[in-house]
Amino acid sequence: MYFTCESFDEFVDLAIEWPELKTLGIAVSHRMEGDDKASEVSIRYYISSTELDAESFAHSARGHWSIESMHWSLDVSMREDECQILLGNGGQNFARFRHIALNLLKKNKGKDSVNLAQMKSLMNDEYREKLIFG
Repeated sequence: MYFTCESFDEFVDLAIEWPELKTLGIAVSHRMEGDDKASEVSIRYYISSTELDAESFAHSARGHWSIESMHWSLDVSMREDECQILLGNGGQNFARFRHIALNLLKKNKGKDSVNLAQMKSLMNDEYREKLIFG
């Protein structure tokens, strides 16, 4: 569930600290694992300098987490955070190669994890060709 609030009477400190604040968003999610009856409710708060209705806010919040998920995948499978290429545009160029590689791996990996698909592509020329050329 996603809610937005444009009245900040209760949040005067927020309005003073962020003068461009237009929307306060609240995302409530409910998660259950397997057959277990135990569940977990999560509440996340967002602030925005754009006026958003609940539907637009929900779309933005979901989009934010898909980007975070991509960065997490890049860090875990390709150790992006450990990259120490600092010369010229080298870091940005390698980041683009990593994005392309991750997209190819996710698109064609089947049931394999990204890490397993990456290992297979390192050891098997035919598998690597299949990943690159489809």
